[in-house]
Amino acid sequence: MLLITGARGAVAAHLAQLLHSRGLPIRLGSARPGELDPPGGVGTVPLDLTDPAGFPTALNGVDAVFLYARPEQIHDFVGHALKAGVEHIVLLSSAGVLGPDAENDPLARSHLDVERALLDSPLTTTILRPGAFASNAAAWAWPIRSGQPISLPYPNAHSDPLHERDIAEAALAVLTDPRLRGGHYTLTGPESLTFAEQIDLLAEVLAQPVAVRHVSREEWKLETADYLPEHYAEPLLNWWRSHDGRPVPLTDTVRELTGHSPRPFTAWATDHLADFR
Repeated sequence: MLLITGARGAVAAHLAQLLHSRGLPIRLGSARPGELDPPGGVGTVPLDLTDPAGFPTALNGVDAVFLYARPEQIHDFVGHALKAGVEHIVLLSSAGVLGPDAENDPLARSHLDVERALLDSPLTTTILRPGAFASNAAAWAWPIRSGQPISLPYPNAHSDPLHERDIAEAALAVLTDPRLRGGHYTLTGPESLTFAEQIDLLAEVLAQPVAVRHVSREEWKLETADYLPEHYAEPLLNWWRSHDGRPVPLTDTVRELTGHSPRPFTAWATDHLADFR
C-alpha cells in the first residue's frame, strides 16, 4: 500500500491517477478528505501533517509514502512510519535547499528540516527537488481575468517553470523502480524563462494581450500581504533579485527519470487555459 499525502495538490492528484492506472494499491491522505475526488475504489483518510493524531491510521499497512514537506511534526511522522513498517519515503522537497543561504530562508529551511529528519532516520528516502512550479503562474489568473495588469517587482527574473505532470511522472518512476531509490534528484523545466517571457507566452496561448506593471518591492509586498507573510515575501523577493537577468541552471533529470523531456511552459498554459478566462 502506498500513501499519498497532500492529496488535494496537483502533483499528488496526477500521481494518484498514474499509480491507480497501473493497478497499484494507494491511499489518499488529506486534511480535508471530503474535498477529494479519488479514482474509483481508492480509499481516503484524514491526514493533517501538522497533527500526529492521524498518523497511525493513515500509515497502517503502508510500505511507501509520497510525502509533502511539512516540518512541524516531521519527527513524529518518522516515528510512526517506522512503527508501521514503512520502507520507502519519496519526499517532494525544493531546489531551494541547494541555495547559498538556505539555512536563513524560511521557505528553503522548512524543506531542509524535513530532508534532515528523514535522512537522519533508518527510512530509505528518495528526494525530489523541483525548481519553479509552472503553476506559480496561476497567481496571474485573477488580474488577467479582471483585465488588470500583473504586478512584477522583477519582470526579468529567471525561473525554470516545471509542469506538475512532469513532477508526478518523476515521482512515479522513483516509487516503482527500486534502482532509483535513495537518490536525490533536482528537477527543472526545459528552459530558463523570465517572468516577462512567461507572460508573453501565456498571452500567445490566450490569444489576448496581457499587461504588466513594474512595481517596487514594497508595493508588491503590500499587494500580496493578505496571503503572503512578509517573512516569506522577503526571501522570495531576494531570490528573484538574485536571478534578475540571470538564467537559472537546468538539469536533464526529468528526461532521465521519465524517458521524455519536460513539458514546455506553453503546455502548462494550454492545460490551464480555463483558469485564465
